[in-house]
Parts: sequence; structure tokens; C-alpha cells
Amino acid sequence: MPPLKLLALDDEDLRIVSAHVQDAVLRVADIDYRPAEKRIVLAMNRFVWEAPRRLFRKHDERRRSVLHFDRVMATKTSGIDRNKPDEVLSLLAIEFTAGEAPAGFVDILFSGDATIRLEVECIEARLADLGGAWEATSRPAHRV
Repeated sequence: MPPLKLLALDDEDLRIVSAHVQDAVLRVADIDYRPAEKRIVLAMNRFVWEAPRRLFRKHDERRRSVLHFDRVMATKTSGIDRNKPDEVLSLLAIEFTAGEAPAGFVDILFSGDATIRLEVECIEARLADLGGAWEATSRPAHRV
């Protein structure tokens, strides 16, 4: 499969990005907020949910990916200790709450009740795979 590249400019696009980063893992040190650039960058190991299971591909995959948001006015975190850079976070979902259009809040939700809240001028996010895939050691499971 070719590397994934997605752009999100509205809530519907962001839901698609959210589905593609569900169960990605990253370290606290992989979060880089750049206030002068109004940007936050998250480097992650993304679980490749979109890869079809075929006879010749019996294993699930992960890929190194980068998700970044532009037009970020401010960030707040909850449940994330910046003093523990090697702590691993498991990304669950990304949600948007509208404010005065087109502004609002993007919540990046992790397991263990950890959250990054972005105050944004508008939704402007990009997700890009950086290289090849490798075999995932396990498949994430979710209770229904």
C-alpha cells in the first residue's frame, strides 16, 4: 500500500483522520508544540486499519506517521506529564467542538483519560506516513 496522506479542513475530514490514527502510539517526547508557528506536531506509530487482510498479508501493520495541526492558538493538556518523556500514550480519537465559526477546539483523546485540547482558528490538519510498514506485535481490541 502506498503511504497515507490526508488533509482535514472541516469536522467531517477530521473524523476520517481520527479513524486512521485510532490506536496509534506515541511517547510524550513525540509531542512538539510550536507556538510561534501556531503548530503542534505529533509523531506516532500508526496502526494501519485501512490495510485489507489478504491471503499474502497475514499480519497487521504499523507505520511511522506524523499528524500536525496548524492555526493553533493555545494548547492545554490533562493527564500528560511532560516530565516523563518516555511515557507511552495510546491515541483513541480526535474530536472537534465548534466555537465562533470557523474556530473551535480540537480534543486529542488518549487512553487513561489523557487529553490535549487545541484552541484553533479553524481546522487545518495533515496526516502523513513517513516510511514503510512493519509487522504489528498485536491487534488492538475494543469492547463494543
